[in-house]
Amino acid sequence: MKFTSLRAALTGAALVACGMLAVPAAANAAPPSVPPGIDQRAVPAAEAAAAAGYWTPERMRAAIPADTLLAGKSASTPASEVAAGAPVTYGKPAPSGDIVPMATAENPVPNIGKVFFTLNGRNYVCSGNSVSASNAGLVATAAHCVHSGKGKYATNWVFVPAYQNGAAPYGQWTATKLTAPTQWTKGGDITYDTAFAKVGLLNGRTLSATVGGTAIAFNQARGLGYEAFGYPAAAPFTGQTLQSCAGTASPDPYGQTQSQGIPCDMTGGSSGGPWFLGSGAQNSVNSFGYNNIPNVMFGPYYGSVAQATYTTAATS
Repeated sequence: MKFTSLRAALTGAALVACGMLAVPAAANAAPPSVPPGIDQRAVPAAEAAAAAGYWTPERMRAAIPADTLLAGKSASTPASEVAAGAPVTYGKPAPSGDIVPMATAENPVPNIGKVFFTLNGRNYVCSGNSVSASNAGLVATAAHCVHSGKGKYATNWVFVPAYQNGAAPYGQWTATKLTAPTQWTKGGDITYDTAFAKVGLLNGRTLSATVGGTAIAFNQARGLGYEAFGYPAAAPFTGQTLQSCAGTASPDPYGQTQSQGIPCDMTGGSSGGPWFLGSGAQNSVNSFGYNNIPNVMFGPYYGSVAQATYTTAATS
């Protein structure tokens, strides 16, 4: 399959070292309206206002790739609990095409961008993607890009679409709510390394109206072909340009997680960047890699838990 049409539809990865999982190894209380198994934090207005002015070009350049936040994280969930529910896609997929090989430099894509946040007093960088949602302002990313896992939520969280060499052509979008599965926020289970951030209006417009939002799919077959995008910031990359990888997904060879891996040499900073099916629908994010398996990046399976997380975030 070629991704030429997918690239056009996006208008316009993966991470091997995004988080190196070496060994298997207190979140805020959820509001009453949030269903069991989902954790959500509403960002206070004063905090969101402060975040809007926090990220200077200097702080962005100095932000640390968030792969270090995955140290010691493991998985504890059997496959039967991950893959559940009927296949579903929200939004309109793009036409399919042929997969291209390994990390490739890309022109900026309006809906894909960099994520910046503060956790435990340090500034971090990840990647993210604007997805279709009823609230018209939803960014898909990795759970470790919004919450430390068995710790606390990030602050100063912003999404910068189409970032390139310090330029932010669509501005900085500040989070108003952060949503992740409790398997991550209370257990640090890397199988569920997926999250969503609702962002507020910017200049009176929604994120979707400004940059668009891709379709997102859940409970799909395993072993499909993907193209993954992200902003790798660790050497040999600089984090200043969008990169992509592509390949067919395969299971975790150690069976430590229910995540899938594709060939890719991207590094930390690409965490949370989207994985697209040939249809153009997002179906995972860049999550982690193994130290002793070079050039393979793993992403979480988007099953019923990821779907419930999305549904909660998309309608709140």
